[in-house]
Amino acid sequence: MQNLPTKEIVAGHLQRLESVFRQVDLDAVERAVQRLRVARDSGATVYVAGNGGSAATATHMASDLGKTTKRSGRPPIRVMSLSDGTSWLTALANDEGYERVFAGQLENFARPGDLLVVISASGNSQNLVKAVELARERGVATVGLLGFDGGVLKEIVDECVWVPTEIGEYELAEDVHSALCHTFTICLTRDVPAERGPGRE
Repeated sequence: MQNLPTKEIVAGHLQRLESVFRQVDLDAVERAVQRLRVARDSGATVYVAGNGGSAATATHMASDLGKTTKRSGRPPIRVMSLSDGTSWLTALANDEGYERVFAGQLENFARPGDLLVVISASGNSQNLVKAVELARERGVATVGLLGFDGGVLKEIVDECVWVPTEIGEYELAEDVHSALCHTFTICLTRDVPAERGPGRE
């Protein structure tokens, strides 16, 4: 089998990315951003979780929400990535099973009015499903950034931003998820401080 030229591979991936971006439901993105706004303005905590590449996206999203959005002049967002606490995460995995690594952390923190954002290409990761189930029990709202066919999570989260891709196309789903996280940050960063409001000095 002959190797394809690098430029051809790159061009093909970018073309597929453009096609997937065009399928993203902008109304769903707006609803997800509004959930983040409500959490910010009420002083609730935002939890973000994912596995593998999505864990890296969760970390990046938490960093941007915690730091970058302060430029808006709005109250800072209380946010934490559940994928980052290595000692706690591995202790839960070792003692209670990997499906408990996020729910086990949420049990200590989750309060009604908080927000959980789960990021998953497949939508079927059991540790994220367990986390969403616990969130629902605790009155925590949930947003899913999902790929492939949406999986189980598509049916149980409150808001779903679905990136429709073929099953197994992790690169496409994860690339778009990362861009969506940046989009969330841009929207929140551009919010006008509440005390000023439009047209005020």
